[in-house]
Parts: sequence; structure tokens; C-alpha cells
Amino acid sequence: MAPVIPSGNDPHQQLLDQLDLTLMSRTFRNPHWKPSPRRNKNIKQIVAEASRKEASVIPTQDNSGASTPQRHNSAHGTGAASPFLGALQTQSSMSQAAQNLSTAVLEKNLQASLSAGPMATYTNIESAPSLHPAHQKHYCDITGLPAPYTDPKSRLRYHNKEVFEVVRSLPQGVAEKYLEARGAHVVLK
Repeated sequence: MAPVIPSGNDPHQQLLDQLDLTLMSRTFRNPHWKPSPRRNKNIKQIVAEASRKEASVIPTQDNSGASTPQRHNSAHGTGAASPFLGALQTQSSMSQAAQNLSTAVLEKNLQASLSAGPMATYTNIESAPSLHPAHQKHYCDITGLPAPYTDPKSRLRYHNKEVFEVVRSLPQGVAEKYLEARGAHVVLK
């Protein structure tokens, strides 16, 4: 039997043609979408920007006019000054105090960093790794993976039971070589 070809004026076919989504043209992206104006930075860019900012601030502090103290005229100290000039002087002295404080903090950080090497401050995230035993991770002597276990016989660290079987099957001197590579071997004299 030959397939039935639907006619164009069949109400069922007209409804199917009206609801067919493949015939509608749709854009891939929402037409109201806009890229975010905020640009994400990786940690290397953040550290470089902070170090550049610190390097540019420290040498210019001595040369800037903002850190130079202002001269106090005798007219400001007398009662002849207007209230506007008094408010202006108070405002400038507040900004002067803030500038002096920031200069003092930068000089203190600079002196400390020059005398004792790099120092971790709120402006410097570069600091030495922690040497506290609780913060040191132990790694497997065989695989290099994190090692939660230590073999009491050979004192080698291992990751799981398969590595433990390898550790127990090692010949006599090999375990000492692994400990020597880690810097945990015992030398008897």
C-alpha cells in the first residue's frame, strides 16, 4: 500500500506546521546577553600588579609634595582667621595626618623588608612556607602521592596497601636508599 501524502488543507497538518520548532529561526545566544564588564585576573597578575604598585609608591613618597609638611602662618593661629579658613586648615591637616600615617607604614615595612628579607604583610602575600609539623604533608616514598601511612619496620611512607606490599618486598638496602633520598636515614658511626 502506498503512503498517504497529506494534503495542504488538512487541519491536523496545518497545526503540525504551525507548532514545528525546526522551522523557526532561533539565535544561539540570548539577544539581551552582554559580557561581564569585570575581568577576572589570575594570582600571577594580582601579585605582579601589587608589587608594581608597591614599587612605584615607595620611591615617590620622598619626592611628592603631599608628604611635605605645610608651613603654619601666624594668621591661622590668631583669632583673625575666618571660619572657612579654619575648616580648610582642619581638612588639610586631616589629609596631611593620613598621608603621614601611610608614609610611616610604608617606611616601616620597607625598613623591615630590607633588614630581615621578605616579610608577609597585608600588602605582600609572598611568604615562606610553614615549617610547623602540623602543616607539612607527607608523601609516599615510592609513588609521590599523599602518604597517610608509615611502615614501622622500614619507616617508609606509603600511599595504600598495594604500595605497602611493594615496601615489604624491598631488599634490605633499598629501603635505606629511599630514606636517604628523603633525608630521614640514620648514619651510625
